[in-house]
Amino acid sequence: MSTNNTGIDRRIRKSKMALKESLISLMQNKDFREISITDIVELADLNRGTFYKHYQYKEELLEEVMEDVIADLIISYREPYKNVETFTINELTASVIKIFEHVANYANIYTLILKSNAWPTLLERICNELKKLPLKDLEDYRPNPKINTELASSYQAYAILGMIIEWVNTGFKYSADYMAEQLLEIINNKSVNAVYKINHTFKDAQQ
Repeated sequence: MSTNNTGIDRRIRKSKMALKESLISLMQNKDFREISITDIVELADLNRGTFYKHYQYKEELLEEVMEDVIADLIISYREPYKNVETFTINELTASVIKIFEHVANYANIYTLILKSNAWPTLLERICNELKKLPLKDLEDYRPNPKINTELASSYQAYAILGMIIEWVNTGFKYSADYMAEQLLEIINNKSVNAVYKINHTFKDAQQ
């Protein structure tokens, strides 16, 4: 590719990123329906012509933002078994769990999803991807023939999503590394033969 084309591509990426960041920033305080294209380009310090070079409607810009999130989610989820023939859970390390880094990189968007209902469909799409990926990528996802694979993938998806939701709701109280370490500890904490003592408060409440 020529140097000239490379420069044009770079300018396009820069303009589109500015428009996306502008939209996300505006959505922190305004409903999407109330945001105009003029609002978006003024905050991005661009003109309307630049917007229309890339998008016809603001909905197209919003859709591309969502596609960016989903694409990065998929990449981060696949990181632990990228470039390997077999994937062994017992050999998994926290350093290769990248899904929480993904959430941190898109912190503003995840906060919007959970605290303002700005993108009600995006949370559903994220959950669906978390359910589909292990079924699609891992051949022997169900080592126990008694376990329904779709229910198992749903269980895992909602478990990870639950950690993400808690993390966002606490204002990202912990680091992405700590969240990855905790997920690994939870995965490795086999509860097959676990014995739990019943809390006295619960026992008293039954009497």
